[in-house]
Amino acid sequence: MNDKMKNLAVRSASGAALAAVMLGAILWSQWSFGALLAVLTLVGMHEFYALCERRGAAPQRLLGLLAGLVLLGLNFAFVSDDIRILGAASGPFGCAMAFLLLLLPLMFVCELYRKREDPAADIAATVLGIVYVALPFSLLCYVPLLASDAWNPWVMVAYVVIIWANDVCAYLVGMTIGRRKLFERLSPKKSWEGFFGGLVGAVAAGFAAGRLLGASPAAWAGLALVAAVVAVAGDLAESMFKRAAGVKDSGALIPGHGGVLDRFDAMLLSAPFVFVYMLFVM
Repeated sequence: MNDKMKNLAVRSASGAALAAVMLGAILWSQWSFGALLAVLTLVGMHEFYALCERRGAAPQRLLGLLAGLVLLGLNFAFVSDDIRILGAASGPFGCAMAFLLLLLPLMFVCELYRKREDPAADIAATVLGIVYVALPFSLLCYVPLLASDAWNPWVMVAYVVIIWANDVCAYLVGMTIGRRKLFERLSPKKSWEGFFGGLVGAVAAGFAAGRLLGASPAAWAGLALVAAVVAVAGDLAESMFKRAAGVKDSGALIPGHGGVLDRFDAMLLSAPFVFVYMLFVM
């Protein structure tokens, strides 16, 4: 077996394992889904801060990770059936919100004692890690609720499948007939043919999801179109950060795939758009 076949085998095996872990965590319970989002948030923020450090910034990792985790926890508590039932949870929820609000100005206080040459860049990198990684993953807490009256993990599975369908179809079409470069400066292998092939695959997956979920196929096709278009921008945005840092992958957690940012870059940018779409359309 040559190196190319070995890499394909490793990539396929790790991809299948990742899919099994994700689907299992989403479908098992709200708590396993929350735990999955927490792990992705912490690892993703760690990778992003590492990229910033390669460019000379010094983000406040501990405060950034803590703020990201608190933000995710607050959103998870807001939608969790187990926590929402407990009336006494309102007190801790308010305390956690106040703690989160204090973490942000605390970054400025900490920067006073770090004696860095560019404190603005350090604070900006810290906050950007929260906005770029923790906020989108926090919004995913609402996806299983927004399209139905009760918690439905299959809605989240459908969203994941739409993102995967876009990625796979874009790759296959681009590899087969791709000629015109989409954004050569950041991603030389991406083509306009692959872009539109991904859109078709995503919309088809969205239409099928609508029928299987007993919802409006047209509304789900629209969601898929929004998610797929922004997903490509998410992929390019992560490539922008990696090129600036001079690295091929954001991490090495997933063999053959790279890090969390490499695998979930499309979801990071599409999640806010999907959240708004589901909030007002579905």
